[in-house]
Amino acid sequence: MNNLSDFEALVAHLYDLEEKSIRWHKNISSSFLSEEEQAYVQKIFSPSKFIKYDGGYPDARKKKVIFLHGKEDDLSDIVCLKAEIDQRFRKIGHRDVYGAIMNLQITKESFGDFWIEDNAIYLYTSIDMAPFLMDHLLRINQLTVSFYQLDTYPSQVFKTKEISVVVASERIDAIVSGLAHLSRSEAKEMIRKGYVQVNHIELEEPDKICNNGSVISIRGTGRFTFLGFSRKTRNGRIVAEFLQNI
Repeated sequence: MNNLSDFEALVAHLYDLEEKSIRWHKNISSSFLSEEEQAYVQKIFSPSKFIKYDGGYPDARKKKVIFLHGKEDDLSDIVCLKAEIDQRFRKIGHRDVYGAIMNLQITKESFGDFWIEDNAIYLYTSIDMAPFLMDHLLRINQLTVSFYQLDTYPSQVFKTKEISVVVASERIDAIVSGLAHLSRSEAKEMIRKGYVQVNHIELEEPDKICNNGSVISIRGTGRFTFLGFSRKTRNGRIVAEFLQNI
């Protein structure tokens, strides 16, 4: 979890990159930012003709801030690596891939989204980092892998399912209570501890009203997109509809 000083340092760094882009007349990219970091810095560096957020594909979760020298310039330094894998005898998961990357002693800001399909791993990174990963990311949980750079930019497909949850009110603590199967007091405590985000921003108070389309992330429970309230029950409670990431 980031604290305020981390965000302030990030903003100062982005101001420096923006100034260099203008002074040097060239495109300059940040490292990959988390969704929480993006939500914070977009208040200051709004997407425009000269500022774009790019993770390699439209719905990427981790993205870079790219300061463009010319408004007609749409260049990016992001590439996608792929490794074919055979999981018939050894299954690997997201945690295995993450651990193998971090064991190379590089920072999490050096790579973007990655995911596993039935017979392949896809990994977004910077063009400057790609040779290092191709040369050194050779084993993942005892599975031998060989990454190569793609000419295309595939998209991760995020799987969801629709769920209905009965809640006491439109307040976020009531919604967290219903989603996480907690009491209202336990939900409030989770919010106060910083375990709940709405639209990738950590909540500070439990009385926020939830709006349609909001993305709710609850540590230890999951990620949900709020679709709206569908009806009231006979005892006056509300049925809320969500898409749950699976």
